[in-house]
Amino acid sequence: LEECSSSSSFVREAAEDTTNSILELANGLAVPILICPVLFEALHSPEWRVKASALEKLAQCASLHPTHISRLLPEIVPTVSSQVWDTKPQVTMAAKSALLACCNTNINPDVAPAIPAVVNAICKPNDTVKAIDELKSTTFVATVDASTLAILCPVLARGLKDKLAVNKRSTCLVVENMSRLVETPTAVAPFGPLLVPELKKVAENVQFEEIRDAALKALGALTKALGHSDIDSALSAIMKEESERIEAEQKRIEDERAAEAKREEEMRVKEEEEKKLWREAMEAQRQLNDLAIKEEEEKKAEEKRKKDIAKTKTKSAGGKCQGCGLKKCKKTCLFAK
Repeated sequence: LEECSSSSSFVREAAEDTTNSILELANGLAVPILICPVLFEALHSPEWRVKASALEKLAQCASLHPTHISRLLPEIVPTVSSQVWDTKPQVTMAAKSALLACCNTNINPDVAPAIPAVVNAICKPNDTVKAIDELKSTTFVATVDASTLAILCPVLARGLKDKLAVNKRSTCLVVENMSRLVETPTAVAPFGPLLVPELKKVAENVQFEEIRDAALKALGALTKALGHSDIDSALSAIMKEESERIEAEQKRIEDERAAEAKREEEMRVKEEEEKKLWREAMEAQRQLNDLAIKEEEEKKAEEKRKKDIAKTKTKSAGGKCQGCGLKKCKKTCLFAK
C-alpha cells in the first residue's frame, strides 16, 4: 500500500496488482484480524494515493467477503466516514464508494432500499432529511443487529439535531420502530450515548407536545432495548460509561504525553552526549593540529640551525673544503692552514 504513492507509475501499477492479488487469494477469516486493520492503518498515511488505494481495497473486500465486512460495519462506518471530508476529491470519492459497498453487505432486507440515501446523507449532511423520510416509510420487520445500527445511528443522531421540529419527530418515529426490533442490548449499547442524550433534549426542550411525546416513546423503546428498566437508569448508565470512556481517554492521552516527554528527555540527553563527544573530538583534533604545527616549526628551526652552522664551517658534510673542493686544501686555497 505504501508503494501506491510511488513517484514511478510502474511501481504504482505493480503495487496495485499485488494488493489485488493478495485480496483475491486471502481467506475470509483474515479480513477482520489482518486485512481490515492494515487498511485502517493506511488511512492515517499522509499520502492521498495510499488512502485512496486502501479505500478501494476495502470496497473490493466488501465484494469478495460480504459476510465478514457486514460484521465489521460498527468499526468501518465511523472510520470511513471520517475520510469523506478529506481535502483530496479522489479520497472523498473513494470513501463514498467504499462506504456504499460496505453498507450494501448488510443483510437486513428492510433497510436495504434506504441504504443509498443513508450513505448519501452521511457524505452530505444537507441530505439528512431525505434519508430520514426514506427510513420513516420503512416497515421494520427483521431483527435489527449491530451492523444495521452502525449504518442508521449517525444519520438518526444528526436528524435529532435538526432545526425543524417536524424532522425531529420523524427521527423519533424511526428510532422507536427500530428499537423495538433490536437484537440484543449489547448490539445497541455502543450507540446509546449517541441517541439517548439527544432524545432527552428533544423530550425536554421542544415546545410541541406531540413531538415531546414521540421523543418520550422513542426514548422508552430505546431504553428497553438497552436493557434498562427506566430512562433515568439508562441515562445514568450511559453517563457512567461516558465518564469511564473519558477517563480512559484522558489516561491514554496522559500516558502518551508522558511517553513523549520521556522520549524528548532521552533525545535531549543523547544530543547533549553527542555534543560533548563532538566538542571533545574537536578539542583533540585542535591539539593534534597544534602538535603538528609545533613539530613542523621545530623541524624548520633545526634545518635553519644546521644551515647556519654549515655556513660557519670550511668543510662540508662530506669533509671537502668549501673553497677548493678537496679534502686537503692546496697552498693557494683561502682556507689552507
